[in-house]
Amino acid sequence: MGKHDIAEDDTEIEIVDRNIANFNQLHLQFPNERLTRLTLSHNKLTSVPSNISDLLKLEYLNLWNNQIEELPPSISTLKELKILNVGMNRLNKLPRGFGSFIKLEILDLTYNNLKEQSLPGNFFFMPTLRALYLGDNDFESFPEDVENLKELQILVLRENDLIDLPKQLAHLEKLRELHIQGNRLSVIPPELGVLEMTDTGRQSTKTLRIENNPWIRPLREAYVNGNVAGFWNYIRSDNYRRLYESHPRGVGSPPPKRNKDKKISRNGGKVPPPC
Repeated sequence: MGKHDIAEDDTEIEIVDRNIANFNQLHLQFPNERLTRLTLSHNKLTSVPSNISDLLKLEYLNLWNNQIEELPPSISTLKELKILNVGMNRLNKLPRGFGSFIKLEILDLTYNNLKEQSLPGNFFFMPTLRALYLGDNDFESFPEDVENLKELQILVLRENDLIDLPKQLAHLEKLRELHIQGNRLSVIPPELGVLEMTDTGRQSTKTLRIENNPWIRPLREAYVNGNVAGFWNYIRSDNYRRLYESHPRGVGSPPPKRNKDKKISRNGGKVPPPC
């Protein structure tokens, strides 16, 4: 059997850090009704073939840390796919119809070059999505359609260029983790205060990350004096609502964008996998 030959009856395949540059090197059988898990992280793939959709039973696809610039529209026809990791690649856009997954629960697009214009119209209409990782991309604003992800529990938007958030985030009633640290936010809509993002239990089930943003002074003081709980309580206050209504984008201009020319997804560098 060749170096990367695959047995016809394999249900799980893991080929990591083996300099794979093309799916043809895998000698996969198409169509394939047995394979459920495919891990090809830390390789040198630049594309994904359109017949990926012929992996009819695939539930898990991990393409973390390759050099993929574009995904085929057919990928969203994988009817059994529950977990898709395409983080640490070179994606500038997602294909038309990408939101057509019917069972997808976890989507990781961390460390790419995506922004609001990169997303197809149906992106936020995945009915089963529970976790969406979009950290380390290039978003300045975030689409209001996010409110349609009714099952979403985890939303990671850290280290983007966000200068505002949509008030429609308040409709995500199941949200328990929100990561917005490392952006250009000075205020957030007071409507988000309806979300239960902090708790006082011994074992917290909520995560709210807000650090490293240029918050207006009252928000910054609320955070310094009361940590995340104090910050969130202030977001819920009448005083903040009045302040926000008079300055919905904060005071003054947002800070300039950071230079991302050396960003991993642009220079092909490698970093360790996420925790």
